Amino acid sequence: MAEAPVILFGACDRHNLGDLLFPHIAAALLAPRPVVVAGLAERDLTAFGGHRVAALARLAAQWDNLCPDAPAELVHVGGELLTCSLYEAAVMTLPPEAAPAAIARYDRDATARQAWAEALLGLRQQVAYLVPKALFRQPGRFLHCALGGVELPRLPAAMRAEVLDRLRESDALTVRDRNTQAALAEAGIQAELMPDPAVLTAELYGPRVARHAEAGEAAQVRARFAQGYVAVQFAAEFGDDATLAQLADQLDRIAATTGLGLVLFRAGAAPWHDDLAAYRRLLSRLPQREVWLFESLDIWDVCALLARARAYVGSSLHGRIVAACYGVPGVTLVRTLDQPCKQAAYLATWHATEDAGVVGPTGLAAALARAIALPAEARLTEQRTRLEQCRRQMQRLYAPRLVSPPQGVLHG
Repeated sequence: MAEAPVILFGACDRHNLGDLLFPHIAAALLAPRPVVVAGLAERDLTAFGGHRVAALARLAAQWDNLCPDAPAELVHVGGELLTCSLYEAAVMTLPPEAAPAAIARYDRDATARQAWAEALLGLRQQVAYLVPKALFRQPGRFLHCALGGVELPRLPAAMRAEVLDRLRESDALTVRDRNTQAALAEAGIQAELMPDPAVLTAELYGPRVARHAEAGEAAQVRARFAQGYVAVQFAAEFGDDATLAQLADQLDRIAATTGLGLVLFRAGAAPWHDDLAAYRRLLSRLPQREVWLFESLDIWDVCALLARARAYVGSSLHGRIVAACYGVPGVTLVRTLDQPCKQAAYLATWHATEDAGVVGPTGLAAALARAIALPAEARLTEQRTRLEQCRRQMQRLYAPRLVSPPQGVLHG
């Protein structure tokens, strides 16, 4: 009888770099054990380098027919899953053209938006990406891998209680930053710290990334910018005119002082992620600079772009993490400096020897100059430390099923 697959569950039903990478990493570590990738909605994201994703509610209803008498083993594969509401997730699984109407209709009515999300996704829960064991008749091990929840203390009481209830069911719980770890400890839940699984991207998928670097748009970028380039990304929240003016000024300074080109790319195309229109408006503010608007949304093209960059500037945490896999210096952009955020929490936990602080739009040029000045070996040494710790914890988390990943080579 064929072995039952492990369910890999997360926000892999929407376009976002980290969320689409997570199931790839988990599948590689669990091989040769079969897997099925699940999210809240059924989606085919293979055109973007992702997976064919099963809808969790339907998968749970069909599990006994698909895998008779086999317990449902489920891995929450990573990301800021502890604080995403079912409504927010429902919107992010919509096509971009449908999201504005849903937001306009439900955003101000908590009761209506919860009912709409439950009807759309077939689940009755407030927290989107934490699976109750009771959803399956015969649940097996439920693992929670390097999750984030920086906003956990500020959640509504009922939603926070649901998060804690789900985590008390966990058979193995790790989180990716000290802020989340401390918030859970205060609630009586102990969780180990573990680097984000995306630190394994170069080690597990180096050849695949290299192939994408030698073909398609990534290769065109390298040919265009023989002197090198800065990979630049920002979320939709930075798309107002005043902020775009600040970004344009800082990027102009970066290009002038480094002599590097600028490549604008999107790390996520789901609603509330990166807005192509805002990128085009920024582009129009940089007429004197060598700038490329990277159009590919294939995550392996994006990884290739980051791997060959001379520097990274962006608000995407996984843009920074993947760039760091290849020793690329980076600066992380945030909207405000006086509020907790997942980027600051993660970097403070794992990037101690780098210029780990986050910066606002007006601080980019100075922060990048400091990051570039840090010796490359210091960045690579810290990445090796993250890599080794993540590998060890993955082995414990998935044991005895895990096959140890090959020893990869870091690229300076």
